[in-house]
Amino acid sequence: MWSSIRRVLIRAVESRGATAFIAASLVVGVLVGLGASVLVWLIGAVTWIVNLLREDLSLGIWAVLITVPIGLLISWGINRRFGPGIEGGGVDATMVGISVRGGYLPTRTLGAKIAATAATLGSGGSAGREGPVVQIGATIGSSFARYTRFGEDQIRGLVAAGAGAGIGASFNAPIAGMLFAMEVIIGGFAIRHLNAVVVASVAAAVTTRELIGAERLLSSPSHVVGHPAELLLYALLGLVAFGAGLLFLRSAENLAVIPETWPGWVRPLAVGLGVGGLIVFEPELFGTGQDFLNQVLRLGPDSGALWLALVVLALLKVLSSLLTWAGGGSGGTMMPSLVVGGSIGAALALVLEPVWTLSALNPGAFAVVGMAATFAATARAPLTAVLIVFEITGDYNLVLPLMLAAALATFLGDRFHPDSIYTLPLRRRGIHLTTTEDIDLLDTVTVGQVMTPPDAVLTPTMTVAEAAAELDRLRHHGLPVTLEGKLRGIVTLTDLAGPVRADPAMPVQDAMTANPITVSPALPVSTALARMAALGVGRLPVVSDESPGTYIGMFRRESVVKAYHLALGATTDRSLYRERLKQRTQPGAGFFEIPIPPLSAAGGRRVRELKWPEGATLVSIRRGSSVLIPRGETLLEEGDTITAFGTGEARVELAFVVEPAPVAEAAPVDDAASRATEEP
Repeated sequence: MWSSIRRVLIRAVESRGATAFIAASLVVGVLVGLGASVLVWLIGAVTWIVNLLREDLSLGIWAVLITVPIGLLISWGINRRFGPGIEGGGVDATMVGISVRGGYLPTRTLGAKIAATAATLGSGGSAGREGPVVQIGATIGSSFARYTRFGEDQIRGLVAAGAGAGIGASFNAPIAGMLFAMEVIIGGFAIRHLNAVVVASVAAAVTTRELIGAERLLSSPSHVVGHPAELLLYALLGLVAFGAGLLFLRSAENLAVIPETWPGWVRPLAVGLGVGGLIVFEPELFGTGQDFLNQVLRLGPDSGALWLALVVLALLKVLSSLLTWAGGGSGGTMMPSLVVGGSIGAALALVLEPVWTLSALNPGAFAVVGMAATFAATARAPLTAVLIVFEITGDYNLVLPLMLAAALATFLGDRFHPDSIYTLPLRRRGIHLTTTEDIDLLDTVTVGQVMTPPDAVLTPTMTVAEAAAELDRLRHHGLPVTLEGKLRGIVTLTDLAGPVRADPAMPVQDAMTANPITVSPALPVSTALARMAALGVGRLPVVSDESPGTYIGMFRRESVVKAYHLALGATTDRSLYRERLKQRTQPGAGFFEIPIPPLSAAGGRRVRELKWPEGATLVSIRRGSSVLIPRGETLLEEGDTITAFGTGEARVELAFVVEPAPVAEAAPVDDAASRATEEP
């Protein structure tokens, strides 16, 4: 039985079809669930060691002044050895991998990210585990897809599936994981990726719940809206959550760059002492804050004196989290934003309770809505925010307040800050991910249709002088470096400028950019153009889908111009087809032929350049003994015969379109002036 199942799975994967894609998504989801479970176990193990030290050394909470700096130092060291991409949340690295690198996330970072996150959070660093789990899941999806030789688009799909599975595994919220992958990671709702993301998210959530138990996940009791007028208070909470999110973003902008001026290992140690000091002042800042948030979600109306403590803790959580990231720690931004939102939500309910007479306000309910609204304001992912909190509570009673507050916070966040908490670190690194509408003209053209076929390549052993001469001969600014057909790097004029002057005999492999970002022939031109713009380059090598790494062409700036022409021609063709269908329903319509006479205004012009009568549809063009199917790019010639379909009025109008162009009359000649010019 098992051998039969194994043979079916092998055949499915080898086919690279839809069945193989879904099967791969299932495997990725299970692996992400395992990875998330391992991370939770390791964080718990490090926390156990920290607690043991606190007891053995009799230091109590003061032990964090030692453990947190050490944890950040370990994370910093791992990032230097295996990075970049280890420190920080991990969502931004995933976004770069899927948008700029064609879904490539290096496998070597998998264990490093787990170890750095366990060291950061287990030692007391104030951050979340969700961002790292997203990167871990995305890396698993990328590695599995590449090692099973899927094409680039399917690699990107499995990366998104792995990222969504990370959220599903962290919160036991597969629907929210699916929406997070589509809203944040992919940036749109691509149907071809949806099935994979759903399957992976469900598989990861089930796997994690079975391995670590539901009790170790965030949860909340059911809450209800006591009175319809409470919606006004939830709208007010949306405004407060927007303010908290804006504070988070502004602080991240200003604070995160300061410690970067400190040298090497001094930064994690100094920042770690600062985080440890905050934890000594407020122990609830230790680690992810999940246990504290679970307590906030269960607060009752008899907790009025706690509102000030909750506000102070929310402010300190912002500061401690930003310091943890600035010190090189590996931790996510989602849980801190949820802790901040839950705290201010509960605090607002406790403040309003004495003056609100229409119903009893439930601080736990306001905490739930505050979580969603604050996360929506910082991440600009309102659907994910609503669904995460909905799946945590498990009922529909707070759906209206959730949607109201999250939508309001997102709307205001977009107006007052251009970046989300995920795109902010990318902008600091000079990476600007472009966004497109659902329908883009260049979505209709693929890279393979417009790429430049291989006209010349360089080899790693060529000298830089020979490479410069080849670039000059072809008038190119960059050429690929290949070995036995496999892409090894790319060389540009800028790369060669210094080496040619310093050492003309230097081999090309010492001057090239190794392992450049590539595109595949099936990739839409719009995606390739966005990748090129994000990198600030003028060309991208094209590699085969069937044989990964095999160089098959170059996507250049002129390829974009060619793509626009193709897209415009295709648009014209579709318009003509729609017009043809419409004309068939008109009474009195029929086929007719009109020749293009000599000196016709239509001669030498393309079909899309002429203004065709609204009542006529072009059917064919007869040229000598050949019959052409007209397209937008078809060039008309004198002597062609046009076959059209339309009404009698349209036939008359079409005759005017193709009639000979009027010949300008010669200007009258002044005889006196003429004689004057003829006289010597």
